[in-house]
Amino acid sequence: MIQFLIRKFIPNPEDVNDARVREAYGILSGVVGIVCNLFLFGVKLTVGLISRSIAVVSDALNNLTDLSSSLIVIVGAKLSSQPPDQEHPHGHGRYEYVGALVIALIIVVVGLRLMRSSIGKITHPEVVQAHPVTLILLGVSVLIKLWMFAYNRRIGMLIDSGVNRAAALDSLNDAAATGVVAAGLVAGRFVSVPLDGLLGLIISGMIIYTGLGTAKAAVSRLIGTQANPELVAKIKSVIEASSTVISTHGLELHDYGPGCVTGSIHAVVPADANVREVHEEIDRLERQILKDLGVNLVIHTDPEGAGES
Repeated sequence: MIQFLIRKFIPNPEDVNDARVREAYGILSGVVGIVCNLFLFGVKLTVGLISRSIAVVSDALNNLTDLSSSLIVIVGAKLSSQPPDQEHPHGHGRYEYVGALVIALIIVVVGLRLMRSSIGKITHPEVVQAHPVTLILLGVSVLIKLWMFAYNRRIGMLIDSGVNRAAALDSLNDAAATGVVAAGLVAGRFVSVPLDGLLGLIISGMIIYTGLGTAKAAVSRLIGTQANPELVAKIKSVIEASSTVISTHGLELHDYGPGCVTGSIHAVVPADANVREVHEEIDRLERQILKDLGVNLVIHTDPEGAGES
């Protein structure tokens, strides 16, 4: 299904280094998320109110939070795709990390509120009714969330999107949480403990944990992290495959957001090489790395025997 939607709504979907393509991916994933989460919120809230289950209502409110997250995905995609300007010469790609941080904060706040409601349900328990239709609807919800996990993970990998990866993990947590709720509704018919409130407490803990993990990852990217070893290896492989280059050293990469990576590297060339030929080859390598890997790299040449600098 997601492959069909990609082909239908995204022009040139393979060109993931193009800002407009990345924006289209972000908008598509956000719109699909809004539609799915609105449906799930309505279904779970209805089921939760009928069955008087705080765990199901908590799960429904979590889907409402996910809807807000989908909106942030869309806004983040629009903002991060803006071209560089005088104040932001390296582009606006880090808006995506800011969006992930906002999503994380929303998740934590909702988790704390649900925790308070669950504690109240434990101290003042109510009878929970588990109808077969309720369990069927919750099962459908699990399947939808698993599909959302799959498509968000796929898009996150395609465009290297922290927001989509966070949304994928959140969807997986939602699927697990809904499964736990369904199991609790069944088990609650056979035990006297306030199982509904206890499960609501577990779900709220899962939500808070997901939010904190997402926040940590977003802050880490904003501060700056070590370069991706796979990307480093690919850059060196491209340059060292050239017959003009003997070796490389001193690679530095700076991440200004997905698709906005700049850097520099030293390439050792023969001391007696023709300057014009070396210059032309280095220009070619820089263009190839930008096209194939999406990295705006400056290659500094060192004559063999000059030592590293």
